[in-house]
Amino acid sequence: MDTPTPVYWDTLTHHGWTFHAAATEQGLCALSLPNETFDSLVHCVKRQVPGALLRRDASRVESFLAQLDDYLSGRLHTLNGPLDLRGAPFQTCVWEAVRCVPYGCTRSYSEIAAAIHRPTAVRAVARANGLNPVPIFVPCHRIIGKNGALTGYRGGIDLKAALLALEQSHRTVDDACPPVPFTTSRP
Repeated sequence: MDTPTPVYWDTLTHHGWTFHAAATEQGLCALSLPNETFDSLVHCVKRQVPGALLRRDASRVESFLAQLDDYLSGRLHTLNGPLDLRGAPFQTCVWEAVRCVPYGCTRSYSEIAAAIHRPTAVRAVARANGLNPVPIFVPCHRIIGKNGALTGYRGGIDLKAALLALEQSHRTVDDACPPVPFTTSRP
């Protein structure tokens, strides 16, 4: 019988928004959004880490939640720290491209598809973006429709708009929006 994988979790409440974060020894593996419950986090963890044994341990996720709090307060523009991203090669490739979208900037699903050398895979990019287990750390809210529409977001369009507005209000002159600086071999 396989030994269960410990996954540590804790909660952050910021201005009425509640987030649940979970991490393995390798890094952050799941983050729930304010419209989701703790059960949503459990479901995501079980999908990401088969055989997970959840344990509440604030010290194991403290750095991630502190960064999230600083981001939501506008004090931090880049979320760092190890991530334990588990998914199909195409999904992880999309998530890495999305991580390259700068603070306060947006990109279309088409631009992400082109950046990963799969220009016709726009719908697959959208699906992978929707399965992102660590939103905000992998800033999938920055991915929008080609026509500029705020489309599909696990946290809801209102949260997506609020996160984009937060970033816009805290941008500095150093927060330029260059093209996605990402190249990869075809996933």
